Amino acid sequence: MSDTERLPGFPGPVRRRHPEDFDASYTGTPPWDIGRPQAAFLELAEAGVLRGRVLDVGCGTGEHALMAAGRGLEATGIDTAPTAIAIAQDKARERGLTARFLVWNALQLGALDNQFDTVLDCGLFHVFEDDERAQFVDSLRAALTTGGGYHMLCFSDRQPGDWGPRRVTQDEIRASFSERWQVDSIDAAKIDINTDPNGALAWRASIRRT
Repeated sequence: MSDTERLPGFPGPVRRRHPEDFDASYTGTPPWDIGRPQAAFLELAEAGVLRGRVLDVGCGTGEHALMAAGRGLEATGIDTAPTAIAIAQDKARERGLTARFLVWNALQLGALDNQFDTVLDCGLFHVFEDDERAQFVDSLRAALTTGGGYHMLCFSDRQPGDWGPRRVTQDEIRASFSERWQVDSIDAAKIDINTDPNGALAWRASIRRT
């Protein structure tokens, strides 16, 4: 699929996305906003992997933070899109759940002045360019407790075509988290999207701060 034929709402393969681009996506329903947790993260929750204080980075409309809150965990979601955060806050009220949602830059997690035991990331890591990845990993380290877990879903290099976000290889994940982190697993997974019942091929990585 070419850049001009890409799925509606997805960025093309060459243009860097800015925060205002993501906020504009929520004037409609972007492909990644499926109205439920991703199955790959729901599986982790049901297995009891999520623990303590949970941070959902790039939370969108909040499904993963609300999933954690629904299991009695202290949950926070952050996103640069004010429209998405407002929707997440409405969802929390409608569902009678307690979760904190903030408009925040994921490259500045240390400024939250809080540390978390679990961080969830569905579709954020793969939007960063090379010059931002290291910043994000440092920011993430500031937000996680020692031994805390970072669980990430990102587009996989196994996904054909050139539409959508950047494809990520296992080697890129391991290289990004090679110092003072422990990569526990990288598994083949899927990101569900509302524009294709087959979803998109992904990696689910579980990584610990050492």
